[in-house]
Amino acid sequence: MIHPVVLSGGSGTRLWPMSRTLYPKQLLSLLGEESLLQQAVKRVCNDRRFNAPLLVANEEHRFIIAEQLREIGAVAQALLLEPVGRNTAPAACVAALALSESDPDPLMLVMPSDHAIGDVAAFLDAVERAAAAARSGALVTFGITPDRAETGYGYIRLGEASAIDGVSMVAQFVEKPTAEQAAEYLAVGGFCWNSGIFLFPARLYIDELECRRPDMVAACRRALAGAQRDSDFVRLDKKAFTACEGDSIDYAVMEKTRCAAVVPVAMGWSDVGSWDALWEMSEKDSDGNSLAGDVIAEGTRNCYLRSETGLLAAIAVEDLVVVATADAVMVAPRERTQEVKTLVARLVEGRRDEAHALPTVHRPWGSFTALHNGHRVQVKHIVVKPGGKLSLQLHHHRAEHWVIVQGTAKIRRGDEEMVLTEDQSTYIPLGTAHRLENPGKIPLHLIEVQSGSYLGEDDIVRLDDSYGRS
Repeated sequence: MIHPVVLSGGSGTRLWPMSRTLYPKQLLSLLGEESLLQQAVKRVCNDRRFNAPLLVANEEHRFIIAEQLREIGAVAQALLLEPVGRNTAPAACVAALALSESDPDPLMLVMPSDHAIGDVAAFLDAVERAAAAARSGALVTFGITPDRAETGYGYIRLGEASAIDGVSMVAQFVEKPTAEQAAEYLAVGGFCWNSGIFLFPARLYIDELECRRPDMVAACRRALAGAQRDSDFVRLDKKAFTACEGDSIDYAVMEKTRCAAVVPVAMGWSDVGSWDALWEMSEKDSDGNSLAGDVIAEGTRNCYLRSETGLLAAIAVEDLVVVATADAVMVAPRERTQEVKTLVARLVEGRRDEAHALPTVHRPWGSFTALHNGHRVQVKHIVVKPGGKLSLQLHHHRAEHWVIVQGTAKIRRGDEEMVLTEDQSTYIPLGTAHRLENPGKIPLHLIEVQSGSYLGEDDIVRLDDSYGRS
């Protein structure tokens, strides 16, 4: 059987303002109702060729990912949590080491969680060919048959045919080309886009990586050996993994090994790397516009217009991307949306909250949305899922008022316990241990008013927590 390994550590900065550090593009529903992560997992679920998926993810996203897996009924083999991002080579290494603990030489299908694939049948057929080559001792990458002179992807030059039908050896990896080079590659043929999807034996990958980067493999071994494990997560040892240098699978192994092979495939693939790419993939009206959310367009052509909040109206504009969220609006010419990454770097440099979090922040028990931030006062809308329970906690710098809007709240305040329903309220004094729980069968909605000298999320002392955060 093949072990799918889904890599979910990216931040997707080119899709800001929807994609944020704490809620990146793979967790967003950009193409249909399911997130890109959910679509990636479903491609390999309910198929006898595949074992349960193993996910490698950013520790900050663990509860969101667990909830998204629950929504589609998928059970992960394991969820490995990275304390810091170190690119794909170490992520694949810890996955290979973890899989090898129970299988002497497993086959790994390494897939980014933020790619879109339109033709799943073609993808699965390519997996079959790649698996045959991997079993014969190859490190296989998936090459996308190009349909245009694209400058945003790396390329692979095909070498001689292998013994496996539909598989070639890799002659050369080519960096992102100029427009002239890309046109030449398309004209002469024999080139594929580099998809960043791989299939290889775990033992061969570890051996090849150890020959070239023994320091990386040693750090990954220490990180896995020192990991904290519970029923849901494997938290890699922070000190060991942080000491590991970052690198990609391509740079660390594929460009140096003699075992690199490629499966060319046309499967409606995109890395969804920009708003322009999303426009290309989306359904359009008769004027070439892709519209999402509450949008009205008049005399507008070839635009991507998306509103996550309120009405977005456009008149007589062309070739624009306009994306509106609750706290930001981004406007750019379609052909320059790759530069959004530079814009986000400026936001990070300026320590802008909009670079990292959306107004609605997801937690394992539900979510909260910031409604007002003022001097010594903050207002939030809190939603607690049925059965959800916040940590038993206290604050050193703020007091809180809670007003129940809908549902039933079970509240602990110091030594007291109470049950409140709609239109009832309570006050949590500064320094008082408290806990909020939804014992009902419908979501609990409440308004929280915080007041005090410091209102940051880090003013939380967790005394007990159902989600391992205390």
